Amino acid sequence: MVRKLEVEVDAVQNGEEALASCRAVNYDLILMDCQIPILDGFAATRRIRALDGAHRATIVALTANAMEIDCERCLAVGMDNYISKPFRLEDLSAAFERWLPRVQ
Repeated sequence: MVRKLEVEVDAVQNGEEALASCRAVNYDLILMDCQIPILDGFAATRRIRALDGAHRATIVALTANAMEIDCERCLAVGMDNYISKPFRLEDLSAAFERWLPRVQ
């Protein structure tokens, strides 16, 4: 879906890889699966936020948990937005329009 929206993407397999990628690249936006293996999305987000310097990436949570308390938990660890699964192309498109910098 991300590629269909013509957004450049790097994919990782687990939270530790996400953290390592964020150490190497200043991403504009991170789609963070909350249930990602090894280091879950919540712990990975906390660690990514600890790395934040002058550049602060937007982190959008992707989770199957769709209760309001789940959204609050995502925001409490430093995520900026929340999309519940299953999500549609329109959901991703709206997040990209809101959070990605526009090219002038």
